Amino acid sequence: MTSSEIRNAFLQFFNSKEHTIVPSAPMVIKNDPTLMFTNAGMNQFKDIFLGNQKPEHPRVADSQKCLRVSGKHNDLEEVGRDTYHHTMFEMLGNWSFGDYFKKEAIAYAWEFLTEVMKLDKNRLYATVFQGDEKDGTQFDQEAYDFWKEHLPEDRILKGNKKDNFWEMGDTGPCGPCSEIHIDLRDDSERAKVPGHELVNKDNPLVIEIWNLVFMQFNRIASGELKPLAAKHVDTGMGFERLCMAVQNKKSNYDTDVFQPIIQKIAASANVRYGDKTETDIALRVVADHLRAVSFAIADGQLPSNTGAGYVIRRILRRAIRYGFTFLGFKDPFMHSLVPDLVAQMGHQFPELQRQQELIQRIMLEEEQSFLKTLAKGINRFEEYVAKSNNDQIDGDFAFELFDTYGFPVDLTQLLASEKGKTVDMEGFQRGLQQQKERSRAAATVTTDDWVELIHTDTPTQFVGYHENQCECHVVKYRKVSAKGKTYFQVVLDKTPFYAESGGQVGDTGILEGVNDAVEVYNTTKENNLTIHHTARLPENMEAPMTAKIDVVKRQMTANNHSATHLLDHALRAVLGTHVEQKGSMVASDRLRFDFSHFAKMTEEEIIQTEKMVNALIRKNLPLQEHVDIPIEEARAKGAIALFGEKYGKFVRVIQFGDAVELCGGTHTSATGNIGFFKIVSEGAVAAGVRRIEAVTGTAAEAIVYANQNLIKHIKEMLGSNNLEQAVQKLTDDNLQFRHKIEDFEKQKVLEFCKESEEAAQCINGIQVIAQTTTFSPDILRNAAFMLRVRPNRIVVLGSVFDNKPNLAVAVSDDLVGRFEAPKLVRAAGKLIQGGGGGQPTLSMAGGKNPAGVPDAVQEVLRLIEEG
Repeated sequence: MTSSEIRNAFLQFFNSKEHTIVPSAPMVIKNDPTLMFTNAGMNQFKDIFLGNQKPEHPRVADSQKCLRVSGKHNDLEEVGRDTYHHTMFEMLGNWSFGDYFKKEAIAYAWEFLTEVMKLDKNRLYATVFQGDEKDGTQFDQEAYDFWKEHLPEDRILKGNKKDNFWEMGDTGPCGPCSEIHIDLRDDSERAKVPGHELVNKDNPLVIEIWNLVFMQFNRIASGELKPLAAKHVDTGMGFERLCMAVQNKKSNYDTDVFQPIIQKIAASANVRYGDKTETDIALRVVADHLRAVSFAIADGQLPSNTGAGYVIRRILRRAIRYGFTFLGFKDPFMHSLVPDLVAQMGHQFPELQRQQELIQRIMLEEEQSFLKTLAKGINRFEEYVAKSNNDQIDGDFAFELFDTYGFPVDLTQLLASEKGKTVDMEGFQRGLQQQKERSRAAATVTTDDWVELIHTDTPTQFVGYHENQCECHVVKYRKVSAKGKTYFQVVLDKTPFYAESGGQVGDTGILEGVNDAVEVYNTTKENNLTIHHTARLPENMEAPMTAKIDVVKRQMTANNHSATHLLDHALRAVLGTHVEQKGSMVASDRLRFDFSHFAKMTEEEIIQTEKMVNALIRKNLPLQEHVDIPIEEARAKGAIALFGEKYGKFVRVIQFGDAVELCGGTHTSATGNIGFFKIVSEGAVAAGVRRIEAVTGTAAEAIVYANQNLIKHIKEMLGSNNLEQAVQKLTDDNLQFRHKIEDFEKQKVLEFCKESEEAAQCINGIQVIAQTTTFSPDILRNAAFMLRVRPNRIVVLGSVFDNKPNLAVAVSDDLVGRFEAPKLVRAAGKLIQGGGGGQPTLSMAGGKNPAGVPDAVQEVLRLIEEG
């Protein structure tokens, strides 16, 4: 069976078992502060497990794209080195939300593996939870008994808490799990060592393929386990591992999931997969990371220096440097593999097809940038080696290369071995550990358990689309400590506060009680809960309160959000329908809009866009809000959906005239409320992605008034009301004076050269001109160039210009080889606390120590005498 057939068979099997087949959620997670990426199939159902959302279907199944590279699931450094770890992978899963439990989950898994996939029953093993005395949990006798219906007891193994008790995090839903392992070794190997001895022993051919999690507990902050009201089933099967088992391969990378890409890379690098360990690792790394980065960009996450973007950049750079080091790719190559990936996986994941051009452009730009960084790092390494007489590369320096230039330590070790040196790994690990500790300390957050005042299964009622205040009660609250500060998170039964999401900032305001007012300084969303952030708690937590938002701030934010919709509409009209939103930020004082476009906007295009937005504002178009309409109806209205977002069957549509978008944010009642729109800046975020920053209303007016005042002051300075004519005269006068200055400088240089030649001295049989002056660097260079034209001559000139030291060294053509200007200027440059370089005939240096210029000139004379 092909991988595509295997995936389809899984979905069809569970569809026949009355499971609703749902699409994969985006791999990049938005609006969830606890996760950056989907790292398990259950992530999109987390709110159901937490009891914050009611399930739409009691049984579902899917193939979920996942990414594991950071935090608890940090597999990055294993990827490529072994045959079964990946960054991006597919997780096949089936779920029961309060419907079936252990018996059916085990029976379904067994039927699918043995009857549909036709896997050898004698190669399968199951593990069950043995219990944990500390947690007070018992041996999972129930699961054990169900497994006995399918397996002999010697292939049902007991597992500890680490392997057989699944937890979402430090707190939250959890429960015992039952893993299914398969022994893929040859019969001769199986005869030597029984498979049950190798289960969960990191053997690459005795591997877990399916994990059946039975969620029946909730772990609270104290560590205590509480029974869940409804029991759930959460299963996850590694698609790539299943393909390995079904296709009878010894490695995930040998399956048709990876081989087409690996063979393309191998052909480009002129190597053969299977010939050499280090090139095999590199081929696997590149093939795996290509998938991860491509899917991340397709889901809306661009490489950057922070957060999720940094993770993606780190993965991409790891692939680039493996290609650079072991496959000989000295030029960008990753972007050229994207079409092959799209051809292979674009049918199952159409977002790859839609975003192919963007993925390639961003990848190319990242490759070009990192290859330059690698070159700088190699130069830094060469400089270090040239100055060091030690046989060992200092660990702190190795960590500097890692931290600053993205050099993994094994690349530094490779460079060192070529020089006959080793790397102080102990020192490197010390620097790495210190960095991790700093990051861990900065990210440490202590969260107490929720204190529940009102038990309810109903989520917070949001009334903020049409109300600015409402009566409410506190449902629950908890204390949070982070970075030495303590604050509180409060959940209400009803709220007008909009929680930060979709690029729009959270509301601020107050919770008002009798003789008490508590400031709400932010509102966020976590696990489908609307959380109000406060510095303290209300005095009477059980009393009714009034939740009031900051109305002025909300109105300005709503105006800006509506303005982003008008901007999106205008950009598509001015630049073309290829424009897609790639990100946004909407606050009360400004807005930011990222969009796909492959060229810098011209001044005319910016003005045209502004004019169109302001024309729509002047039309005072009323807000048309379509609530809970079928997504098919929304699309029929022409509503624009954001890429990388997952939408339900029913959506909210915001419409201003022809500007129609799916949106959950707050908006102004009519476009006239926006007042005025002004673009502040337009620039690049990444290859193929532009960013506009803009302001509206009084902030836009302020820019106009500031520009008017600036023009007024310039007119006063120029003494003319005809600004254009006055500036032209100033430009003409400036050009005339510049020509006069250039003529004066030329004459000055000629006089300087004549005087310098008269003062020439003979050193070591060479005519040497050595002078100090106050010339600028450019004039100093010209003088040195003019003076070097005669044979058997070396020129060394020093100057202090604008309190900065400069050196110029020039060598006549006939002396090049015996003396070279770069070596002379670098040696002298140390005396002015600087450095430089250039051509063998003419080099320049700058520095920080003006007082060192005379000594620097003398140093060159000394070197000439010695040479």
